[in-house]
Amino acid sequence: MKLYVTYEAEEQLDFDYTKLAAAVGEAILETEHFPSETEVNLVLTSDEEIHRVNREFRDIDSPTDVLSFPAVDFENPGDYPEYPDWKNTYKNPDTGNIILGDIMISVPKSISQAGLYGHSVKREYSFLFAHSMLHLLGYDHMEPDQARVMEEKQEKILQNLGISR
Repeated sequence: MKLYVTYEAEEQLDFDYTKLAAAVGEAILETEHFPSETEVNLVLTSDEEIHRVNREFRDIDSPTDVLSFPAVDFENPGDYPEYPDWKNTYKNPDTGNIILGDIMISVPKSISQAGLYGHSVKREYSFLFAHSMLHLLGYDHMEPDQARVMEEKQEKILQNLGISR
């Protein structure tokens, strides 16, 4: 997985956020048997900026912890299209990688939620990135069954990587 990271937040994270996101992303892609090399854009931002984007793109006038903007519209999670040209539709012509989409994480929200939930910022950040990666692969949590599947996948990936509460 090729990860492009933009850091806009004033608050600093005290771990290698690029390496950690790449490890979480790779683990998810491997677990989900994604059939191609991929790339993801990650923006680490402020509450104000994520609030603005949330309002503009989702009509929700409040900050949030993470936003996902999938580039590929999978009919079902893990159900990758079988027709031959699907990869060309989403391929970066310069790299040959499939562009999965964009992830935006609020750094201040990650820090505050880590305190609220009683775990490390590293764990909260990893959870948010894993959650968003699953959205990029077509998962959702609008229904209780969907939410359960996403939560189980997130927790399993983080546990396998030794990132616990």
